Amino acid sequence: MTPRTKLIVGNWKMHGSRPANAELLAGILAARPFTADVAVCTPFVYLTETAATLAGSQVRWGAQDVSAHAHGAYTGEVSAAMLAECGCRYAIVGHSERRALHRESDEEVAAKARAALAKGVTPLVCVGETLAERESGQTETVVKRQLSVVIHTLAHCAAEMVVAYEPVWAIGTGRTATAEQAQAVHSVLRAQLQAATGRAAAMRILYGGSVKPDNASLLFSQPDIDGGLIGGAALKAADFVAICRA
Repeated sequence: MTPRTKLIVGNWKMHGSRPANAELLAGILAARPFTADVAVCTPFVYLTETAATLAGSQVRWGAQDVSAHAHGAYTGEVSAAMLAECGCRYAIVGHSERRALHRESDEEVAAKARAALAKGVTPLVCVGETLAERESGQTETVVKRQLSVVIHTLAHCAAEMVVAYEPVWAIGTGRTATAEQAQAVHSVLRAQLQAATGRAAAMRILYGGSVKPDNASLLFSQPDIDGGLIGGAALKAADFVAICRA
């Protein structure tokens, strides 16, 4: 089997300004070529500028969320069709911050993934457990439940998504799952995807949770970790580039 190409996605969250974005993207572009696939997911208001800057390069771009609705009276929402018009390759759905702060259910996350795929935007579906859930031995149950709803909703298209395992207790805390802990969960997720799609060998499962230049190589060397969903380190060109080259 041909090895899966690693994928590194920067999630800027609610950070950025026009000058800062220009400097960050220039630093990323200057570091080309990459052997991994590389993308940045920016705030909605910067998507058009990001697209203009990255057009024609190997670096792709995406959004941090997408509406489950195609159109209508949904003030503040952004549809998958709108993202497609901006040339988005990816849309993050189900990030732990959306699940926690906006009370997004597994069903809503799945609906967003379906809406994205319908317009040719690849959903980057996040799953992960809290510290309490890990300490009570529920990690496998939680991530399999979260992913199973998406698999059921996407049906025969489930193999077209990218999955990201992001232990909630390791996001923005400086704590990171060990490579062995992360690999164990990735292995569970790949087995679940294989049972559902028969195509898991070709699907990419990313790790997200305080990935840094000094731990990226060890994480990415694990057999079922196919890259990273990068938060804080994605805001510094040198750090993000180092992770892309890991």
